[in-house]
Amino acid sequence: MSAQLSFREADTADLGTLVALYDGAARWMVDQGIDQWRPGEKDEEHFRRRMKEGEVWLADSGGQVAGGYELWWTDEAAWGARPPVAGYVHRLMVRRGAPPGTGGELLAHAERRIAGTGRVLCRLDCVSTNPRLRAYYERRGYTVTGEQPFKSGAGGSGYAVTLMEKPVG
Repeated sequence: MSAQLSFREADTADLGTLVALYDGAARWMVDQGIDQWRPGEKDEEHFRRRMKEGEVWLADSGGQVAGGYELWWTDEAAWGARPPVAGYVHRLMVRRGAPPGTGGELLAHAERRIAGTGRVLCRLDCVSTNPRLRAYYERRGYTVTGEQPFKSGAGGSGYAVTLMEKPVG
């Protein structure tokens, strides 16, 4: 089933909504035993910075925010210096209770946005200890291209991520 979503680029009026969306997704991960995000890790300043350095998108369904994601144009922390041929999806967030298929629609929107700029790859990373998320992306056509064993996280902690990409252009 495909979600009926409308997309819009987030602005500073959406900062509280983005933090709540992230925290809700993080709480769900913790409840599911998924060691990836923690509530409170991303604040309004994080999303404000992402808006300045890239793009942040929200999806609405029936007058409610259903989900969102960040779109970056470089990601040296995970991928190293690369030619400008890709967009990088981060923080794919779905509100609990959103229509089925929302995550896939968010990802498809990001892929269209990247292709629309003339770039030919959508790249993302996921924590290497989350095989469920890796399988989710593989079902959507992403392939593993490597691993970054020492990506730096909040507070300077390090963790391993699986690097994945999909042709889009």
